[in-house]
Amino acid sequence: MELRLNQNEKIEDLQFKNLKIIQNKTGFCFGIDSILLSDFAKDIKKGAKVLDLGTGTGIIATLLCGKTELKQIIGVEIQKEVYEMAQRSIQLNGLGDRFKIINEDILSLDKILEKGTFDAIVTNPPYKKRDTGIKNEEEKKVISRHETTAILEDFISVSKDLLKDKGEFYMVHRPDRLVDILALMRKYRIEPKVMRFVYGNQCSEPKLILIKGVKNAKPFLKIQNNLYIYKEDGEYTEEINKIYHR
Repeated sequence: MELRLNQNEKIEDLQFKNLKIIQNKTGFCFGIDSILLSDFAKDIKKGAKVLDLGTGTGIIATLLCGKTELKQIIGVEIQKEVYEMAQRSIQLNGLGDRFKIINEDILSLDKILEKGTFDAIVTNPPYKKRDTGIKNEEEKKVISRHETTAILEDFISVSKDLLKDKGEFYMVHRPDRLVDILALMRKYRIEPKVMRFVYGNQCSEPKLILIKGVKNAKPFLKIQNNLYIYKEDGEYTEEINKIYHR
């Protein structure tokens, strides 16, 4: 079957194991946060059944298919146009046997997926609270950046229901939401276990936070070394180049 591209779409070469992603140049494109989360979650165990909440273009799930030996990953995407684009990326990469995607609201998953059946969940949810900040005119970008269809608590509570006991939860978010994140994870019995701050450079404030939690685990939180994106000269750091497989 010949792969079709719609207007304003392009194929992005991920420069890793010949994987590619279809993106809409006028829509919301993946950023470094998704790349970093896929690397943070690369220790997902062999044969795992994984869920990607708010999969978008499918970038995280696609990279995890290359970085891990997971058995299956299911992506959930509410926007039909984005869902269909991700479907074509799955076809493009020949990942149909490992990567499935469903066009649904995460709040409807209790009617579709069996509770307590996932070994790991990854998510890059919208960062901005409802009715805060300047909303982009493009609806696709609004849904991707703002909590319009689901809020932070929804992503965490849904994860609690769908994870197995001792299942792993991986998320990337903004540091200004850290107190909310930790409080909600404790509320829904996903114990924060590993956390890492991401900085633009050594002179900047943190711009991202990577968090791993484990369902029904005992309290013990490890703070990993800071991750810096740029060196003083503006070039990527060695660790970022390694993450990008350069």
